[in-house]
Amino acid sequence: MLQQETSTMDGHYEFVTVSDEATIAFRRYGTPGKPRLLLIHSLALDGSIWTDVVSGLKAQAEIICIDCRGHGWSSRAPLSQAIERYANDIAEVLDKVGWDKVVVAGCSMGGCIAQAFAARHPKRVAAMTLIDTTAWYGEKAPQEWRARAQKARAEGLASMAAFQATRWFGDRFRAENPRKIQEMMEIFVRNDLDAYEAICIMLGNADLRSALAGFHFPVSVIVGEEDYATPVESARQLAKAIPGASLTILPGARHLTPIECSDVIADAIAKMIEAAAH
Repeated sequence: MLQQETSTMDGHYEFVTVSDEATIAFRRYGTPGKPRLLLIHSLALDGSIWTDVVSGLKAQAEIICIDCRGHGWSSRAPLSQAIERYANDIAEVLDKVGWDKVVVAGCSMGGCIAQAFAARHPKRVAAMTLIDTTAWYGEKAPQEWRARAQKARAEGLASMAAFQATRWFGDRFRAENPRKIQEMMEIFVRNDLDAYEAICIMLGNADLRSALAGFHFPVSVIVGEEDYATPVESARQLAKAIPGASLTILPGARHLTPIECSDVIADAIAKMIEAAAH
């Protein structure tokens, strides 16, 4: 069911109730009739990471920014530890709004969900941009991600905020954009711990590698040069495994390049929109 809009300081949200009764929130931007673009955010933030990217693309696309379950204005429950559930959420939102095929861009967690969506619904993907992400976090990932969730429970998310800021953004960007950093940290510390734990487990268990060779649409892989969360080597492996994928390394940037390098990311997504049209 497509539910009524809610007005917030961040704009107008719409809500979809999906098959397991979770409520998924999203915002629409851009120009109706233009190519359709879906944006999926990173862990512990929300669709607002794309604000500046959207500003650069509004004239070229009709855009949906989703809040993944457990984040933002979407419901905290029922939670899931399966990435396929998050991929299905995307498909069900698109069904409810009547979008058949889209260009997809995902950052970090959003990139993993984008890959899972493409694996389950390949005919619905016109092109894809995978940003600061990976198909697999490695053999130790299940334990490492559970440890992160346990730390959040034991010490609180606020205790992790300063570290997250340095992990997400380069030194110069943090120095020059204190208000933006504060906004993102306020979103981070508001996260529900049950949701954070479930999604950490989901990411630790995620392994999309077997699907990559089947992505027969234009794909762009982008990573910050100083990304410690999903390093450049992970991006190289991801691009190498996807037929025809391009790889772009952004000098001096870290893990959240849609915020730190919004103009570059907007341009890269615009190229994928153009590629999808040919």
